[in-house]
Amino acid sequence: MVPSPDSEFGFELALCAVLEKPDRVVARQLGGAVARPGARVVDVCMLEPGPGFADRTSITPATIPDAALAADVGPGTAVPIADAFDLSPDRARSVADAAVDAGYLERERRDGRDLVRATARYPDDWVGELVAIENKPDLDRPGDLRAQLRFDVELGLFDRVWLATASHVTRAHLNRIPMEVGVQRADPETGDREVVRETTALPVADPGIEIVAAEGLRTDVEVVTPAAKSRKRRRIAERAYGKGWRPDPPGCAHASTTPDGRPYCDRFDRVVDPGRDCGNGCTAYDPADPPRTDHRALRAANSAWVADPDRAPRRQTGLDRFE
Repeated sequence: MVPSPDSEFGFELALCAVLEKPDRVVARQLGGAVARPGARVVDVCMLEPGPGFADRTSITPATIPDAALAADVGPGTAVPIADAFDLSPDRARSVADAAVDAGYLERERRDGRDLVRATARYPDDWVGELVAIENKPDLDRPGDLRAQLRFDVELGLFDRVWLATASHVTRAHLNRIPMEVGVQRADPETGDREVVRETTALPVADPGIEIVAAEGLRTDVEVVTPAAKSRKRRRIAERAYGKGWRPDPPGCAHASTTPDGRPYCDRFDRVVDPGRDCGNGCTAYDPADPPRTDHRALRAANSAWVADPDRAPRRQTGLDRFE
């Protein structure tokens, strides 16, 4: 068996490469539901910086765990882990370890207790806009497109929602898509984009309606509070900032990467999805070390992400070293 072209995957990566700019952050495959985490995955997310963006980038290039941001701990006096987190002891310790590894918390040992403090004050205004993009290169095979976009609009978790396609967009297509969703045609080969319909800003500060089940004429929904939406938006922003969009290339002798960091197969002369196209299921698979590619350098050079903050805190090992 040879790898079959995955047009949606290739389209998605090509679009990410075009969207990536020095004044924004682009990421792929992020959770976009609140009441049922994992029920909605957004293809592409753009993070537009807010006033406090530089303060956030100065803390760490990694994702800060949301539970650490919700903890009762700041950059002042160190507090015991048990007091900082409203979690079970094991979970609190795990979150503290992750936050220390990320560079957001630092710790000390005092009187036989583990204490933590934040390395910097976390800015609440570092995100300007979160923009979701649903990719559907072929509108003749829409799948669950209408339901997915309706979910995004009713919930109002993202400031704006776009549909990106390579198809010719007809009035019939537009009539099947929620009017708040912007539509753009994109050419994955040239990077050219054409706006067919502009987006409408969604009320992210208002309560949202999350569709939790739909069957026949019955639709079950759950009201999502502004506070729950705000925390989820912070989680999405943190995940987008730490993750990015470039997948690791496969471990194959035929593997390489494009100049912008997309995984490429020299044998089949195309961008590939390492998780689906490569491995023992491919007739040309030749196990080897993955090609060397510096995703960090590419991302730092082409986006607003900062790989090495000037005042990044020193890293420490896990809490177990103090026992």
